[in-house]
Amino acid sequence: MVEKARRSAVGDHPRGGDAREWEVFVREAQSEPMRHVGSVSAPTVEVAHEQATRLFAWFADDVWLCPAAEVSRFSTHDLDDDAEPAPHPEGEEARTHEL
Repeated sequence: MVEKARRSAVGDHPRGGDAREWEVFVREAQSEPMRHVGSVSAPTVEVAHEQATRLFAWFADDVWLCPAAEVSRFSTHDLDDDAEPAPHPEGEEARTHEL
């Protein structure tokens, strides 16, 4: 049986500055999945793209920007004093992995 991760919802308060926050996802090559690489603060998506490219993705094939306010974050780490435990499924789960 695999122990299920207990996560908490991370608060929605801004992480820095007054500018809008953007989550940055990149794909380095077309055969790879998108992955989250960080976030930037910028007033517009065009400025966010410029910052994200300089910081995280000058080499990437694809860059996706998502308004941070539209992303819900859950973590097993203590990232936020306001974090609230997320609902946790109880009972047996028919998920096993055998090699």
